[in-house]
Amino acid sequence: MTRQLSLTCSGHTRPVVHLSFSDNTSYGYFLISACKDGKPMLRQGETGDWIGTFEGHKGAVWEATLNNDASKAATAGADFTAKVWNAISGEELVTLQHKHIVKTVDFSEDSTQLLTGSNEKVLRLFDLNNTNSDPDFLHGHKGNIKSAVLHSSEQKIFSGGDDKIMRFWDVRTMKEFKTLETGHSVSSMEISRDGSILVVTYGNEVSFWNTSSCEKIKSFECPCDMYSASLHPDKSCFVAGGEDFRLFKFDYETGKELESYKGHFGPVHCVRFSPDGELYASGSEDGTLRLWQNTVGKTYGLWKSLNAEERNGNENGKV
Repeated sequence: MTRQLSLTCSGHTRPVVHLSFSDNTSYGYFLISACKDGKPMLRQGETGDWIGTFEGHKGAVWEATLNNDASKAATAGADFTAKVWNAISGEELVTLQHKHIVKTVDFSEDSTQLLTGSNEKVLRLFDLNNTNSDPDFLHGHKGNIKSAVLHSSEQKIFSGGDDKIMRFWDVRTMKEFKTLETGHSVSSMEISRDGSILVVTYGNEVSFWNTSSCEKIKSFECPCDMYSASLHPDKSCFVAGGEDFRLFKFDYETGKELESYKGHFGPVHCVRFSPDGELYASGSEDGTLRLWQNTVGKTYGLWKSLNAEERNGNENGKV
C-alpha cells in the first residue's frame, strides 16, 4: 500500500504560524510562510523550493499572504507593523504602523486594499493606492483579533479572535451586521477558492458558512482542538490540523475521517490546500513547513510514485 510521503521545507528557525498560496499564474503557484523568526519565506508552491526571504520585520511575523497573481505579499508583525512587499523583487513597498501587535492581513481581490487586525482589538482597512491617507477603522471586538478575511465581491469582512465571537461586517457601511458566540477563541478563517464558503476553526470544531447569506452550512467536531482548516477547491474534502501534531483529512459531505498523518513534532498551526488541490501545506510549532499529497502516490512536483518497499519505510523527504 502506498504511504504518504511528506516533503519538509527547511529554513525557518522557530514555529511556523501561518501560510498562504497564490492563485495559479503563468509561472505556477507560490507559497508564503510566516514564522516567529521574523523572516517570512516565499517558495515555489508545487515543490516547496525556496525563492527568497522578506527581511525587515523586527520580531515575530504572525501572518503572511500573497495576492492572487503573487506580485505582492503582505505580512503582519509583532513589531506593531504590517508590511506590503513586491513579491517579485523582494522590495518593501510600504510599512503600515499600528499601536499593537498585528496578527492578520488580507488583500482585496484587486490588491488595492489591505485588511489588518491586531491586539488593539481593531480592524483597519487601508487604501493601498493612497497609503498616506488614514485607514477605515472597525471597532467592536473585545479581545485580540486572531483572524480576519476580506471578501471583496460580497463586500464583507469576517473576523474572530479571543473574545470568542465571530463578527460579520459590511464594507459599504463599515459596520458590524451579525455576531455569533463560538464558545472558544476563533483560531483561523479561510474563504474557499470559489468565494462561496467561509471555513472557521474554534475549539475542536470546523464550521462552514455561506458567504452570501452568512448562514451556517454545517459544522463538524474533530478529535482534538483544531487551529486551522482548509477546504479542497472542488469541495470534496477538507484538511485540518491542531493540538495533537497530526494532519487530518475529512469528507466534506459527511465529516468522516478519510486519512490522518503524523509528521510534525509539535502542534499544527496552519494548513492550506494549493489552488489546484494536488497538495496541502502545513506549518508547525516544530519550526517546519511540510507539503502533503492529496492523492497519495501520484507523480506530482517532487513526488515520485514509489511503492512502500522502495521507500524502505522512509516517510519523510526533504527539499
